[in-house]
This record gives sequence, structure tokens and C-alpha cells, in this order.
Amino acid sequence: MDVGDRRIGMAVSDIMGWTAQGIETLERRNDKYDIEKIAKAIDLYNPEKIVLGLPRNMNGTIGPQGEKVKEFGQLLKEEVYKGEIIYWDERLTSVLANRIMIDADLSRRKRKKNVDMMAAVFILQSYLDYINNQKKGE
Repeated sequence: MDVGDRRIGMAVSDIMGWTAQGIETLERRNDKYDIEKIAKAIDLYNPEKIVLGLPRNMNGTIGPQGEKVKEFGQLLKEEVYKGEIIYWDERLTSVLANRIMIDADLSRRKRKKNVDMMAAVFILQSYLDYINNQKKGE
């Protein structure tokens, strides 16, 4: 998930854990609404783990937005998800998502609607690539 103040982009992996696909962009309203919507996605996809993009500053430290993501992860744990939550470095994923959509000549409106879901795809794909490369090295 790419967790922002206004939207949460969501993605899932294929059954083999090789590729990430975007599933939804949730327009945030309040914690109760957000958790209910995410609970439905959890029920539908039954994830083994949840990967939350953790925004870091360019020097690697965690800033205010990163702290919000950690708080949101804690809320997920308390309310709807008992499995493992992974915090994954998401530096520049939204920039990359915007750049790709600009190159694809998508309108500003379509970019705004899809950037968070696309960022979630990049976050999850980065995590999957890391895990799969670790398996190759064993």
C-alpha cells in the first residue's frame, strides 16, 4: 500500500509472488471508513503479508509522513490484520509513477486518480524483486 493523507493506493501480487498489480485507490475519509474498506480488500485477497510504503527522507531518516504510515500500520494491526506488516522504502515511487504516466500522455486528472495505486505497484514490485533475488541467492 502507498499510504498518503488523501489516498491509499493498493496493489496485490500474483499467486507466485512475481508481479504486482494495482487493485484500487481508496479516497480517505476517516480511520473507520479507511479500515472498513481495507478490511474488505483483506477478506477478498487474503494476503500473507501487507507491505506498506515507508516514506524516508533522502538521507534515510524517517520524517513526519513516515511516522504517520507507522501509526497507520499499527491501526491495521489492532483493527483488521493479524499477519506480518512489512515497511518498505518508498523513496521516489510517486515521482516515478507520475513520470511514467506523463510519458504515457495521461491527463493530469487521470494521473492524480492513479498515481497512488501505481506507486503501490512499484512498492510491492520492489519488495517482490528483493524477496525473489534473496531466494535465488540461497
